[in-house]
Amino acid sequence: PLWSRGLGDVYKRQGLGYVGLPIATAFAKYFPVVGFDVDEARVSELIDGYDRTGELSTEVLNALTQLTLSSNPNDIAQCDFYIVTVPTPVDESNQPDFSPLIRASNTVGQFLEADDIVVFESTVYPGATEEICVPVLESVSGLKFNADFFVGYSPERINPGDKTRGLTDIVKVTSGSTPEAAKTIDDIYAKVITAGTHLAPSLAVAEAAKVIENVQRDVNIALVNELATLFAELGLDTLEVLEAAGTKWNFLPFKPGLVGGHCIGVDPYYLIRKAQSVGHNPELIRASRRINNAMGAYVADRVIRLMMQNDVAVNNAKVLVLGLTFKEDCPDLRNSRVIDVVNEFTGLGMNVDVFDPWADLEQAKSAYNITLTDQPENNTYDAIVLTVAHEAFKTLGASEIRKWGKGTHVLFDTKGALPGHAVDGRL
Repeated sequence: PLWSRGLGDVYKRQGLGYVGLPIATAFAKYFPVVGFDVDEARVSELIDGYDRTGELSTEVLNALTQLTLSSNPNDIAQCDFYIVTVPTPVDESNQPDFSPLIRASNTVGQFLEADDIVVFESTVYPGATEEICVPVLESVSGLKFNADFFVGYSPERINPGDKTRGLTDIVKVTSGSTPEAAKTIDDIYAKVITAGTHLAPSLAVAEAAKVIENVQRDVNIALVNELATLFAELGLDTLEVLEAAGTKWNFLPFKPGLVGGHCIGVDPYYLIRKAQSVGHNPELIRASRRINNAMGAYVADRVIRLMMQNDVAVNNAKVLVLGLTFKEDCPDLRNSRVIDVVNEFTGLGMNVDVFDPWADLEQAKSAYNITLTDQPENNTYDAIVLTVAHEAFKTLGASEIRKWGKGTHVLFDTKGALPGHAVDGRL
């Protein structure tokens, strides 16, 4: 038999974040699961029925009798099927940072036994699972890859904050290091994913498929961001142009904006790294990253120009930024590019308040050194910039938002969340 202790005897999660927790709870409906995370506070909160990501309710967490949550690595000792969902970030030079993945592989390797399977879901470049993770598993466990243990790659497709497309509603790509392991892995995921699975022919194909999902989006957003800067010079409203073009059946509905988060703003650097290692210069991918990374400065510049055009003093101006999370109606602050807008303003000596009802106060302070304002005061701001399209801001509307501005102020919308006629400018 492939597994020495039975098919799917115990499942284990390395990382209980936006990806790990939904998968752990999904599997726990069918199998015994050990959900592991190194963050003791996170585990304690989950045991108490509180999910700080807002993805799962207390009722859902408390109903999972087959889910054991732990921050003690020894609790995974009896597992034989491991799923790793740690982050794969980049460093300050935008180089892939594999340290979380290496640490997770080291943890799993300590308990790995013959016929065990380890599935990785973290986004990497093609070949990284076998180049980075497998050697660690072999070294720590003393076992031989594809003889004593097997690996798989099944890229995560979780969309934080999306209440219409959950884990089980999205087709799952699977793969394995041998045909037998691949079949077993696919069968196990198929038990949980109601939308079905797609068994890729190799680990590298599955890895490549994942990374280009976000590269494609990055490139398309970069295109409309470049068009937005052009149309602004031409005196055209970008969203009006996109609406008109969108009447053709095959026009893709991308919009301009800040590109942050843990996926679109990060994953392309993994493919860039791999491309350069084989002597290929990914010009379009690199250009897209440059364009999207420059949008924070561009937004600030547009706002300052509007202020000058409307005789609003820029020196010592008071600016209100609405939103800090990387996307709407989600508390996730990872790699938020709103900070680029804030830094541009503060670098010019402007005073900036940031208001975000979704963001955690302590996380905002630790991640970006930003002290969020509790509630903006009326008649206070020279400029107001909507950077995240939270439903709360859209419901409030431009007229109510403008009450926070002084008698003469500018309102700029980076997300197209407010009617064009109600704002002074938008991307």
